[in-house]
Order: sequence, then C-alpha cells, then structure tokens
Amino acid sequence: MAFSQIQIDNWNQQLKEATPEEIVSFAVQQAKSPLVTTNFRPYEVNILHAVTQVSAGIKVIWCDTGYNTPQTYKHAEDLIESLALNVKLYVPKQTSAHRDAVMGIPQIDDPLHKTFTEQVKLEPFKRAMVEHQPDVWFTNLRKGQTALRDSLDIFSLGSDGVLKVSPFYHWSDAQLDAYLAEHELPNEHKYFDPTKVLANRECGLHT
Repeated sequence: MAFSQIQIDNWNQQLKEATPEEIVSFAVQQAKSPLVTTNFRPYEVNILHAVTQVSAGIKVIWCDTGYNTPQTYKHAEDLIESLALNVKLYVPKQTSAHRDAVMGIPQIDDPLHKTFTEQVKLEPFKRAMVEHQPDVWFTNLRKGQTALRDSLDIFSLGSDGVLKVSPFYHWSDAQLDAYLAEHELPNEHKYFDPTKVLANRECGLHT
C-alpha cells in the first residue's frame, strides 16, 4: 500500500508513548512485505529482539561489509542462533582482500572513500532492497545520532515510498541497556564501520 505523510504524522503522534512491541505490532499490520536490516553493531540486538518477538521469521537483511571485527562476527552468529533469525546475507561483489590490495580503506577526505562506501555498503543494500521489495523497513535509528536522524521520527517515509519504522527512536542508551537486562540479551561494543569512521557521519543508507 502507499503511505501518505498525513498518515505518518498521525501515527507518530498516536504512538509516541507506545512500547517498541506496540509500534512493531502496529507497523506489521500495515505491511505486506516487511523486513528488518542489521549490521550487528551495538544495540542492534534490541531491534532484532523486538521485531522477531512480534513477527517470527521476518526477513533480516544483513549487509556485511567484510570489515567487521571478530567480536561482531561472533556476536552475529550467537544472535542468529538464539533469536532464530531468518538472515538474508548480502556481501560486496569484490572481496575485501582484493579491495585492500588495490584501494585499502580510504580516508573520509579521499575521493575514493565514496567509491569504497558504494562498493561495501550501498550496492549490497540496494541489491537487497530490489530483490525483496519491502513496503515496511524496521531499523534502529535513534534521535541524537546524527543531524539527519534528528529530522526523522518513529515513522518516516523514504524517497522510494518505503515506510521506515524505528521503534526505539526516542530511547536513550540507558533505556536500551535496561531492555537488554530485562530480556537477558547480549550486546557487543567492539564494532567497526569503515564507511563512517566517525559516529556522527551518515554513510548514505538513510538519505
């Protein structure tokens, strides 16, 4: 279905104080082809747990850059098993070893950094979205992360018409930690994103 900005504004007002589970349940009811994306960074377990508790078997798109830390890969494997995640893995078309030999990881002020980001993150993500054609996309965006994300809300509409749903949008790290403790969920902070380098930079997925 097509979503209107009026609908989205109303939903953001109505569900501002709702729990993540209530937001997920509401969004799933609006969806024909929902999915959740993850890169298994810190606090990704929150969104993966909240969504799969409501919609077991939902497609989980993992775009693996090939540059994750060993701790992230181990964390990912543990969550895939413990939460029974229906992972659809997408990787760059070129191996990280090949890219390291000819390009390495360019600095953010290097013109090659844009090419690098396209290769390791944007192209696999675009390929996944084309193949799965979601109408509702669950993500773990939160207010305060970047200037762009501060302009969004629990529900936002992408330029492609996909409804982006961020159930933890208004949550702080302390609240996320409390959620993890309540549900006895693990977290992993040894994470590296070669496309962002700085925590307050956007890589391009949400623009």
